[in-house]
Amino acid sequence: MFGLGGQELILILLIILLLFGAKKLPELARGLGKGMKEFKKAQTEIEDEFNKVVEEPPKKTPENPTESKS
Repeated sequence: MFGLGGQELILILLIILLLFGAKKLPELARGLGKGMKEFKKAQTEIEDEFNKVVEEPPKKTPENPTESKS
C-alpha cells in the first residue's frame, strides 16, 4: 500500500493519535467516511447522467424550420 510497511503505518497512526487525541479520532473517521460516501454518490450520479446522454438517440430536428409549406 503506497510502499509503506507495517512499522511506517503504526508510526503514522501514533502521530495522528498524539495530534488529535483518542476522543477526536472516531469523529474524524466518521467525517472522512461520510465525505467518501458523498464523493462516490456524486461520481455514480455523474456516470449515470453521462451514460444516459451517450445512449440517447440524437433528436431529429426539422431540416429548414423557416420554410413555409405552400
